[in-house]
Amino acid sequence: MQPTPQQPVLRDIVLVGGGHTHVGVLKRFAMAPEPGVRLTLICRDTHTPYSGMLPGYIAGHYCYDDVHIDLRRLAEYAGARFFRDEAIGIDHDARTVLCRSRPPVSYDVMSINIGSTPRMDSVGGAGDHAVPVKPIHRFNDRWQTLLHRIEEHPVKTRVAVVGGGAGGVELLLAMQYRLGRELAARERDPAELSFALYTRGETILPTHNARVRARFEDTLARRHVTVHTGTDVVAVEAKRLKDADGHWHAADEIVWVTNAGGAAWLRDTHLALDDDGFIEVDDTLRSPSDPRIFAAGDIAHLINHPREKAGVFAVRQGRPLADNLRAAVTGRPLRPYRPQVKWLALISTGDRHAVASRGGLCFAGDWVWRWKDRIDRRFMARFMSQLNDLPPMQAGPMKPARASRVPLDAAENDQAISAMAMRCGGCGAKVGAPVLSRAIAELAPVEREEVLIGLHAPDDAAVVRVPPGKAMVHTVDFFRAFIDDPYLFGKIAANHALGDIFAMGAEAQTATAIATVPQGLEAKVEDTVFQMMTGAVEVLNAAGCALVGGHTGEGSELALGFAVNGLVDERMDGVLRKDGMRPGEVLILTKPLGTGTLFAAHARLAARGRWIDAALESMCQSNRQAADCLREHGASACTDITGFGLLGHLVEMTRPSGVDAELDLAALPLLEGAEETVAAGILSSLQPANMRLRHALQDLQAWVDHPRYPLLFDPQTAGGLLASVPTEHAAACLADLVAQGYARARIIGRVHPAGDGLAPIRLSPSGKR
Repeated sequence: MQPTPQQPVLRDIVLVGGGHTHVGVLKRFAMAPEPGVRLTLICRDTHTPYSGMLPGYIAGHYCYDDVHIDLRRLAEYAGARFFRDEAIGIDHDARTVLCRSRPPVSYDVMSINIGSTPRMDSVGGAGDHAVPVKPIHRFNDRWQTLLHRIEEHPVKTRVAVVGGGAGGVELLLAMQYRLGRELAARERDPAELSFALYTRGETILPTHNARVRARFEDTLARRHVTVHTGTDVVAVEAKRLKDADGHWHAADEIVWVTNAGGAAWLRDTHLALDDDGFIEVDDTLRSPSDPRIFAAGDIAHLINHPREKAGVFAVRQGRPLADNLRAAVTGRPLRPYRPQVKWLALISTGDRHAVASRGGLCFAGDWVWRWKDRIDRRFMARFMSQLNDLPPMQAGPMKPARASRVPLDAAENDQAISAMAMRCGGCGAKVGAPVLSRAIAELAPVEREEVLIGLHAPDDAAVVRVPPGKAMVHTVDFFRAFIDDPYLFGKIAANHALGDIFAMGAEAQTATAIATVPQGLEAKVEDTVFQMMTGAVEVLNAAGCALVGGHTGEGSELALGFAVNGLVDERMDGVLRKDGMRPGEVLILTKPLGTGTLFAAHARLAARGRWIDAALESMCQSNRQAADCLREHGASACTDITGFGLLGHLVEMTRPSGVDAELDLAALPLLEGAEETVAAGILSSLQPANMRLRHALQDLQAWVDHPRYPLLFDPQTAGGLLASVPTEHAAACLADLVAQGYARARIIGRVHPAGDGLAPIRLSPSGKR
């Protein structure tokens, strides 16, 4: 579903935010990709809640995965890149999105769907002492904390909800229902909880009809909720809030569901905004102040058809926005969108009861909640079934690419024709010098005094001095990209290459890069190189390793590797080798296992986005501090766990050391989801080769059915360090590793004297289940 090699990337559509409208856009592009057009989704959260089911989640009727859309999986399904980050600005001239934690992202056309943001700054103290419903990830964390505190500590708790619209009322009732049931389940009095609703309006639910309001007024009264209408909250302090009349109201928890507006960073763009900071758009959902930028959902204000901020509009804008984004990059006319005048709202009361509101209509009952539940579950089921029913990728002849409809200027057309033509080999396959010069111009590799000739004064080769008393350590690693984010891929590739240096206790000195980049327009190739090398240089610089040169060529896939040089004492003091293991020592592993199976599952859309997030975070963590810690605590041998898997690298240590080893399967630290994907039979393509070493295991047949057995052979990318440490130092070493950020470091086994058998590795009985 991604652009094929026959069709280079000609235009970039960047989607900022993972709201309901962009979910619809991704689904439509997945069903009908536009040749030559690449989608990129930038979103801070990997899992976005479906707003229709969020109150049910708070009330306890649904679990987290029932109500959240997995944006990483959806992006993969749509052939889109997923960049987990937060937009903080726009450079209109350079046509880039400015991000909080990564380089700017280039766009030809952009769409913004980031929802609304509670304006906490308009009320003193609200930002410090109240919990806004949005962004939802922050509210969810606080909600889970509140749940735990009330469950574990029997004290009276006063909850205040500020905002009398449908969102505030529905959220309050859901919270009250869930917390009351939790107390009852513990044989405690639900009267320990008290709830109050505050709204500046004279009525609650002001956009709904009188009958709907009357029903909810009655519900709130029956459930002993104190309602303060005509009450404008003007200040918030710890455990209390103040109204415009100067009265203070006690509250242990304050939830903010009002005063929503556009994100603050939008004020620094050139986009036209309404009085509340929302992006003004015309009937085609395009900004009148920048024809390359669109907006939809709550963040958009339709100039000619203003509507209430409701999820129904965001969902229905998916199709027209997708059609107009497609039209914008192909030079076709845009089509107007006309939102409906009346819409159906199904508002729940927390207790599997709901009220239907549409215009002047109102009806309610348990059956309305069941109706709403069916609608919501059907929406999520349709989304999930598209991901789960996707057939596995198969090798075979590639279908011819459909001709691109993207209009190009003369220079771009020549480049596109060149990219699609048969390419030269040898030096003819190098990326052009101007492209490389521009891509690396903004990089700032760390400087080392030993580098006599490097990137600061490029020549045919780098010249590096070896400091007196030092010996050189050389290593090289290279692999193709397994994620669509070139910046993260650059960080991981650099971390992976540095792993061998750190495992030997060496200091990283210099690195030379080798990369292949898919063919395409010069601007697209340049941006890919820039993103990738920015990530790599950040990691190299943090390690004190100077990038001194490299080579970049065209290839069918993005790939990156490094030849890294390091320094050790020429007397070999402090060098950690594989052959130093001694009987009686313990084995420590500094990072969890599972990257091989997880990314194999990711390619099949079978891994949850948060599993991949955690794996990427682990892969981006440097082994440098871990190596220092292991050396300080007397490690006698060390290696990094990479392509051969845990068992393969352990065998590489036991054989030259002349020892046997014992592993405790139950003690192995694993990345979240790894056991699930292995249980589903999803394994890395390198797994079969690694499993040839299974005969290194004693009593093999007793373990082949253990659920963790396959993970012994799982190949790791940028994995952790495996070290042999004296038993008397192990506890202190482990404590220091955890303190330095290696939270999943574990003691996983022991070293034994060599036995009489040929198999050097045995598995601990405590690992059996």
